[in-house]
Amino acid sequence: MQITISVVIAAITLITGQITKLTKIDNKWIPLQNIIIAIIASIVCILFKVENMTVLETIITCIFGAMSAGGIADLKKITNKEEK
Repeated sequence: MQITISVVIAAITLITGQITKLTKIDNKWIPLQNIIIAIIASIVCILFKVENMTVLETIITCIFGAMSAGGIADLKKITNKEEK
């Protein structure tokens, strides 16, 4: 089984999302949380050589992945509000 960067980002996002829900952190800090997720995912992927990419490619991929996950979650919230 091959672990990819997307699996690492998803796992870290899930864990930090649950921590956020438990601690009632204000929504204004979610972009910062996404950056922290990207940093943690980058470190994990670099240390365990998850993909055959350079360090810079790994960092950029993790940043884009974490920020896009936050954007998709925001879009889902917006569409849910419009449907009600």
